[in-house]
Amino acid sequence: MRTKIVAGNWKMNNNLSETNTLIESLKSQGNLGSTRVIVAPSYVHLAQAVSLTSDSSIEVAAQNMHEAKSGAFTGEVSPAMLSSIGIETVILGHSERRAYYGENDATLAKKVDNALDHDMDVIFCFGEELEDRKSENHFEVVKSQISNALFHLKASAWAKIILAYEPVWAIGTGETASPDQAQEMHAFIRNLIQDQYDASLADEVSILYGGSVKPGNAQEIFSKQDVDGGLIGGAALNAADFTTIIKSI
Repeated sequence: MRTKIVAGNWKMNNNLSETNTLIESLKSQGNLGSTRVIVAPSYVHLAQAVSLTSDSSIEVAAQNMHEAKSGAFTGEVSPAMLSSIGIETVILGHSERRAYYGENDATLAKKVDNALDHDMDVIFCFGEELEDRKSENHFEVVKSQISNALFHLKASAWAKIILAYEPVWAIGTGETASPDQAQEMHAFIRNLIQDQYDASLADEVSILYGGSVKPGNAQEIFSKQDVDGGLIGGAALNAADFTTIIKSI
């Protein structure tokens, strides 16, 4: 049975005090059930977040990492650095990294390999722009993003891969893909994996939906057969809202 996952990407939000408060508030919400819960604070608060969550089931992920293992890359962070403070999961390929920092499929393939070389789980993000959806090119865009960055992997490596479909037009806009649109794309993605590998592997991969998920729409989205949870942005910054979303599964 596929793992149900809800991950909160905090992006460039929360100072140290706010990070502490949000984590303690999440911990105080009570039993979060069997869902795998992940939070991704900023780099500078990761070690503190790991310490604060050590007595809970909440996991801490990094929002990004460099494709090189080490070197003269001022301001960057390597997977070994992350592993040394207890980080076992990293988000890669987020649309904001692609749009603002020029990350492409080739770079992301290197980042994925580097993360896997350090035994890290990868939450791999992808999704189409609004013009791709309007031109009905969204399936081809998603196919290209996944195949170029991930289909070089051996089947065994997919045990460390979590997919996160985020239609770019629905991130931070208040717009949300309908539950049926999300299911249609998630089923398409699962079929892509099946065609490249096999049905058993495809059925084991958790595919998350991200894009303006809120307490009011989470349950309907998560009820779809191929939607295994969510990568949550703004709503993850409120403990009560994030907990409601987690419990919607």
